Amino acid sequence: MSAPPLSVVVPAFNEEGNVLALLDEIVAALRGVTPFEVIFVDDHSRDGTRAALQSALAQVPELRVLGHERQSGQSTAIRTGVKAARGEWIATLDGDGQNDPADLPKLLAARDAGAADVKLYAGWRVNRQDTGSKKWASRWANAIRSRLLHDATPDTGCGTKLFERAAFLDLPYFDHMHRYLPALMQRAGWKTVSVPVNHRPRGAGASKYTNLGRALVGIRDLMGVAWLIKRSRLTGVRELE
Repeated sequence: MSAPPLSVVVPAFNEEGNVLALLDEIVAALRGVTPFEVIFVDDHSRDGTRAALQSALAQVPELRVLGHERQSGQSTAIRTGVKAARGEWIATLDGDGQNDPADLPKLLAARDAGAADVKLYAGWRVNRQDTGSKKWASRWANAIRSRLLHDATPDTGCGTKLFERAAFLDLPYFDHMHRYLPALMQRAGWKTVSVPVNHRPRGAGASKYTNLGRALVGIRDLMGVAWLIKRSRLTGVRELE
């Protein structure tokens, strides 16, 4: 079987009530648009997430399911999926169903119309369907991140993204790195583009993050990413003949 040009990677932790509906939506959005595979990475869920996904393997030929042997976090789950992916380009969606798979063709169209040095198309949630406190915390975090990293990205927390697999795997890996992909891609010498996308209320289950917990981790990560950017050195390379 030839490798598909697109791999959709979905990290999931305790999302039993969301994953099958999300899978159906991904398939509906992409069949007839481009060959693809869907890789769900179960981050050692304690509910029926893994069993639900396994039950769909026989019905959805594009589906692959990977399971972590211990809970390792969203960034690790994304990286697990990207490393296993066969596609040259990777699309990501959060496993809670708040990202709309119908936006994936829009990101693919933006890539097809974009420049060769754009390696990341990042979703921009223009109509957030979250609680007031979560939206306020996100605006605060985005403002601080933008001032410190100068990544010219209005929304780095959106799970809807499209990026080149090779460019992603060349980035430094650390926990929570998925929240800093625009800055990390730019640090590597690539360009990034933000694309307005839909955002939906969570269908089932509860959020795995709290505003305080995310803020405490975010401050430390911001300082680390700022240090990486400051210490970066880029140069062109020419082979002599």
